[in-house]
Amino acid sequence: MRADRLVSLVLLLRQQGRLSAAALARELEVSTRTVLRDIEALSAAGVPVYAERGRNGGFALLPGFRTELTGLSHDEALALLIAGSRRGAQTFGLGSALASAMLKVVDALPESYRVTAAGAAQRLLIDPPADLLSRPSAGEEVPDAIVAAIREAVFAGRKLRIRYAPDGQAPAWRTVDPIGLVTVRDQGYLLATRSGQDRTYRLSRVLAAEALDEPADRPERVDLGRAWQDRGSRFRAGDNQITVRVRLDPARREELLRTALAVLSEQESTLEVTFQDGRHAEWALWQLSTGAEVLEPAWLRTALRDRARQVAGLYAERS
Repeated sequence: MRADRLVSLVLLLRQQGRLSAAALARELEVSTRTVLRDIEALSAAGVPVYAERGRNGGFALLPGFRTELTGLSHDEALALLIAGSRRGAQTFGLGSALASAMLKVVDALPESYRVTAAGAAQRLLIDPPADLLSRPSAGEEVPDAIVAAIREAVFAGRKLRIRYAPDGQAPAWRTVDPIGLVTVRDQGYLLATRSGQDRTYRLSRVLAAEALDEPADRPERVDLGRAWQDRGSRFRAGDNQITVRVRLDPARREELLRTALAVLSEQESTLEVTFQDGRHAEWALWQLSTGAEVLEPAWLRTALRDRARQVAGLYAERS
């Protein structure tokens, strides 16, 4: 771990020039004291790093210094493979590995390419943490230690023991055979089998994880795309699904489609859609406010009317 950090420190100084200890600490996700210790270690190893005092001071390398680029680690190579989505790397606990790998890739570029790439990178912002209304992205935070244990079991083909908390149920330990990992809209999922039955676990609901020594009972090769599609089909065909007929403002159509499971029919502004269950339907249609009117079933129409009355009563004028 420290060796990788020292390499990253040198590459940061090579690519960005003089940096303060605080700036290095932020980039490397360590304390300022750790950065100072690393600087001392580099100096002792013969790396020509020096300090400049003053308000705009910091640490820098002697001009022209170049060191042999170390090879990518396993996690860094893996992070690059999913670098098309930086959020995907974050979801699977590979955010820091991706940052480290990209430093090494940039350093390996020819000088002319490196300058061009650095200039182009300043013109691109991918997946900022919030939108124009300052609403944060909906990404889920999963402790790195948990994701690392899950990744280990998935890649090594070993059984996995997890403490899982299903929605509305008490957490419980279970042993599964991991198949693969999937990320959708910043949410991570573990595809696995348990006692031979397909199971899908949301990573944010895994409270603890441990890769076991016993080999997983799973096929040697897997088509994750097909497996995810099959599980989605079974999920949409669940026993608790309900069908809703709704009159919709066309401007809100895409918003409805992002929450409904499927569209069964559509005639002008009237749609027949399915939801996972009654609670899902009520929540989704409430978000559309006056942009949607439930026509059927009657009980859902009544539930939304009662909720609106409660809200209206809350904001009624007080004497």
